Amino acid sequence: MIELIVDAGGLARTRFAVSPLHEVAATLLPWGLRPATDTDPWVARARRVLRRARLPLLSELALDGGGYVPDFLNPHPTGPSPTVEEELERVRDTPPDRVMFELEALRDGRPDSGLAGAELPPPVARAMARGGGYVARQVAEELGHYWDLAFAPYWEAARAVLEAEVDRCAGVLARHGAAALFNSLHPGIAWSDGTLRVDSRFTVRLAVPLLIVVPSLVVSQPAVAVDPVRGGRRPPMVACPVRERATAPEPASPELSGLLGPTRAGLLTALALPASTTQLAQRHFLSPATVSYHLGVLHKAGLVTRARSGRAVLYHRTPAGSRLAATR
Repeated sequence: MIELIVDAGGLARTRFAVSPLHEVAATLLPWGLRPATDTDPWVARARRVLRRARLPLLSELALDGGGYVPDFLNPHPTGPSPTVEEELERVRDTPPDRVMFELEALRDGRPDSGLAGAELPPPVARAMARGGGYVARQVAEELGHYWDLAFAPYWEAARAVLEAEVDRCAGVLARHGAAALFNSLHPGIAWSDGTLRVDSRFTVRLAVPLLIVVPSLVVSQPAVAVDPVRGGRRPPMVACPVRERATAPEPASPELSGLLGPTRAGLLTALALPASTTQLAQRHFLSPATVSYHLGVLHKAGLVTRARSGRAVLYHRTPAGSRLAATR
């Protein structure tokens, strides 16, 4: 069990973020090797891409069972939705001492927290001998290549789902408060009396200045990244599975297609969960321009609304649109 004690000031500073490199690093953990049955296909194939891509450090740092993936591969998001280029630059600029401390934590373990040590794979040990700066640059290069091969084609759609989850959490916070929000994230996460408790095989209890919460399409259970550097002050990052995944919509009824036309009817039916123009275009094999045109017509008719979420504009069905989509 991990217990994170947060005072009122820390709770006020707590924030949510969408992180592309978090999703990349999460595939190096065991759930990247054994994804859940409802995982998106691009997640399930990421490890196969990693094996074929000849990325020596990432391949050796990936876990088949328990263990630790160094946190510098997955920098804490500095804003609500950083780009992958911004995060790769932060990996590249990781202080060499921190890189070495985290690799030493991988080698030596943290017995007081339940983390066993492990012999460093030869490619990692050789890179470590060249210094923390070299390791950071090499890892950043490999992460960029892995991203291009396994994640970039799907990120726009994935980000829309992750940002919709952040919006859902914001709604819970606004309507019901912080305690209800944390207790809504996952059955393995519980909040009471100023302490966030997360189910874990590790044993950690510490007071923290704030929390960074990152929704994920990769992780199947909550996970907490606690600073492995002794005396480190980096706040913990809590990853939790997206609660509501987009699912394939039922086809539009003949009546709805006759009223709106098959394309608009299909788009309206698909908006059971918020989605961006790009995401809808990918799902329906349409050009973004075509989707944008038809969404504009639905918006003018009062059947959908739109709101910016980070860098994306998400479309939502209005109550009138939902009633019409349910017509059979």
